[in-house]
Amino acid sequence: MRSALDSYINYLKAEKNASPYTVRNYRADLLGSARIKGYFGFLAGKGITTLDGADRYILRDYLAYLAHKGVVKASIARRLSAIRSFYRYLVREELISVNPVQETSSPRLDKKLPSFLTPKEMAKLLEAPDLNTPIGLRDRAYLELLYASGLRVSELSGLNMEQVDLDSREIRVWGKGSKERMVLMGEPAAETLKRYYTHGRPLLPDPKRSKNRKIKRTDAVFINDIDGGRLTERGVQHSLRKYAAGAGIEKRVHPHMLRHTFATHLLDGGADLRVVQELLGHTSLSSTQIYTHVSKSQARKVYLAAHPMAQEDDSEPDE
Repeated sequence: MRSALDSYINYLKAEKNASPYTVRNYRADLLGSARIKGYFGFLAGKGITTLDGADRYILRDYLAYLAHKGVVKASIARRLSAIRSFYRYLVREELISVNPVQETSSPRLDKKLPSFLTPKEMAKLLEAPDLNTPIGLRDRAYLELLYASGLRVSELSGLNMEQVDLDSREIRVWGKGSKERMVLMGEPAAETLKRYYTHGRPLLPDPKRSKNRKIKRTDAVFINDIDGGRLTERGVQHSLRKYAAGAGIEKRVHPHMLRHTFATHLLDGGADLRVVQELLGHTSLSSTQIYTHVSKSQARKVYLAAHPMAQEDDSEPDE
């Protein structure tokens, strides 16, 4: 079965053009960890060593095992998605004739509204980087870009110079499944990016940090300060947490929160849902509709806090 897994991983990379993040997660979900068995380990524990040896009852046992181990519903659903994808590949390659998981439904997930930053919090975050340093110019530019365009952090990290048109303020990106789309940025983001191009990027990497390192030559928009290579997703996450803490933002801020913030603020400003869907690169409108719930929730909070007839009367009754 291990050789089939290796073939499947190569298929994800070469034919499906899945992101490294997806490939890593699917592989981990099938192989498991020291604490929680992956699907392959669970099958081995049941004495199943062939690709066609499992059935839907075995799979249900595995899902029950995960629940017993305290794995949250979202993670169980993701593991089931990895198993489904693997079996579809096996059927496609005619390595098995029947897909044993075809009729197994995913666990019902609790709907969780995405977290986002308020306009005031976003303004504080944008002001956090030190614009007197090359790194500060770079980080202010990527913060502006994430908020202005709704890019995924993987799309930001993978962004190359030729994909960005500062004159038209358009960016050509390839999202999930290598689907191409155009995203937009406002004038503040474009101006910040120009300053980074002129006064920040040419001074990276930092000579003090790049001693005895071979400097990389790359056309990546955002580069690191150690060897001039592409700024990684982890690098963005780390610096974002630092800036959020420095700005006094108590929420757990992560790159995807800025994507949530982008969508929520657009809808709060009256943007059409279909337009937001296009800008985010969502295949299904249902993926975008969750932000309408966020906007309604926010509108309710503002209404209850601001409208005099909506507030509770805490005064003492007249005697």
